[in-house]
Amino acid sequence: MSSASSPLKTSTIIAATVGTVVTGLLAYAVYFDHRRRTDPEFRKQLKKESKKLAKAQKELAEQAGKEQREAIKKAVNRVNSEGLPTDSEEIERYFMEEVAEGEKLCQDDSQKMEAALCFFRALKVYPQPDELVNIYDKTVPKPVLDILAEMIAIDPSIPIRTPARSSSAGASYDDEP
Repeated sequence: MSSASSPLKTSTIIAATVGTVVTGLLAYAVYFDHRRRTDPEFRKQLKKESKKLAKAQKELAEQAGKEQREAIKKAVNRVNSEGLPTDSEEIERYFMEEVAEGEKLCQDDSQKMEAALCFFRALKVYPQPDELVNIYDKTVPKPVLDILAEMIAIDPSIPIRTPARSSSAGASYDDEP
């Protein structure tokens, strides 16, 4: 008889413990909500903490953006210091290898910079960069395309013509899906 009552006691103890924890959490939530609604000093403190957290997040995002821009500048300088092929057959092979490598790297989110570098190298040897940018715009994932756009903006040796903004249509490269 003691073996049948032991599992019953264990399940009762577990149920009571879970019930106590849930009741405690609900009581804290009710207390917190009541205090938030009625105590102006508590609301001010919460607002200050929220602003402080938002400011810290903004600073972190700005720092990450600066670091990424520096990494992009270094990568562009590294590509510019590399020798590019000059023979038409070498250029074609180089272009195909870089595009294929860029497409492969696009599959991994942690390789966005490397993928953009591959597409950038291919763009540097392509005879009609405007045409290739239009193709990239339709095929390359947006995060990689954003990095590639920064690379193109940094490197003045790539002759990209940006279309004039039409005031009636209001469209540009950035507006295309």
